[in-house]
Amino acid sequence: MHRRFVGFLLTLATLAPAYAGGAPPRFFFMGNGTLTLEDAHNGERVHARFRRPDGSYDSAALAQLTHFLRSRGDDREGDVSLRLIEQLDYLEDWAKPRHLRLASGYRSPDYNSTIRAQGGKAASASLHTQGLAADLQFIGINQRQLWQRIRKLNCCGVGFYKDGNFLHVDVGPPRFWEQATSKVDQNLSGGNARIFARTDFDRYQQFRGATLQLYSITAFPLRVTATAQVLDGNRRTAVHLAPEGGAKADGDCLLIAEPARSLLRVTDADLVSAGRRVRVQLTTCEPRIERTPEQFVTNEIEVEKLPNYQLRPAPVTPP
Repeated sequence: MHRRFVGFLLTLATLAPAYAGGAPPRFFFMGNGTLTLEDAHNGERVHARFRRPDGSYDSAALAQLTHFLRSRGDDREGDVSLRLIEQLDYLEDWAKPRHLRLASGYRSPDYNSTIRAQGGKAASASLHTQGLAADLQFIGINQRQLWQRIRKLNCCGVGFYKDGNFLHVDVGPPRFWEQATSKVDQNLSGGNARIFARTDFDRYQQFRGATLQLYSITAFPLRVTATAQVLDGNRRTAVHLAPEGGAKADGDCLLIAEPARSLLRVTDADLVSAGRRVRVQLTTCEPRIERTPEQFVTNEIEVEKLPNYQLRPAPVTPP
């Protein structure tokens, strides 16, 4: 496994502090912290308790799930979104299948290209290649009916594929399709047309220090202004961003010049209304290449009202 990703998992393992009365939910869609998957091809199974009762994440269990969700065509591992793992856990607990059978998880870009070269149905900018999607069979449940139920959650992208009798689930913008309407061969994400952003979590004690990651970047370079806006009804709140990972500062803009894990960290934010679900709007810098949108938004976020979860006092060491 890549050292960078191991470090990422170890960071996650210590993110959540101890809270009186239990751990706060970090995502809007979360299960019980335990995920069980069965491989549709070879029967391999994984059962991992990846989130502890105090809300912290178990790096070893996350690594186990990342390995299980590896690219089956070439056995490569990639950065699997924690948001995806939590989403799958939620759907497992909510739908209650006899088994949750995995047909495809992470897919390496090389393997995805091989599928396309052989005439297979795989989008050029597939969210599988970004660790944001999984194809699943919910055993013991009518897949079409479940697809219709998940649509009402408005949680995610979900498609029903009749031929394989499976559901595609991703953590991209909510959208819904069937096999005949998937338009997978039309390169809908080409030229940055479907770029979107996801925050590291949904709920925060404070928004300062949060990270945003950009996805479905298909044309480079991409430049984003270093000041974003929180959309709260008619109110706009400034959010200041700094580059991390593959992103670089470029005057008043943040530059993403190549496919790499590029993060934008919130260095400062004006007061964000507590207890309200809002989105962050990012603006791209000119010149905008190809179909790069002028603006795009993140998922919804919420800053917790205190004292919903009161931090436990630090233990006092006797003098």
